[in-house]
Amino acid sequence: MTRQISKANYKPIGIVLGLAAGTLSGMVFQRIWAMSMRSAAPHPIDEDRGWGEVLLAAALQGAIVAMIRASIDRAGATGVRKFTGHWPHD
Repeated sequence: MTRQISKANYKPIGIVLGLAAGTLSGMVFQRIWAMSMRSAAPHPIDEDRGWGEVLLAAALQGAIVAMIRASIDRAGATGVRKFTGHWPHD
């Protein structure tokens, strides 16, 4: 009998990793923005910030979130494979 991990069994691990990814990506984005722009990141409804700055911040934040989320998800799946010998799948 093989010890395969289904998506349903992996889901709790994925949720915890997703929360960690969200927290980490928010911190990384804030630090990168502060280092490069010398100010806090703009909020979309901040009246004193222009469209370009708001959209640049959104694009950068989206890229950082996607990269960190994919990295953490991949590391989680790799960890499951090392622990069980099988990649989590359907």
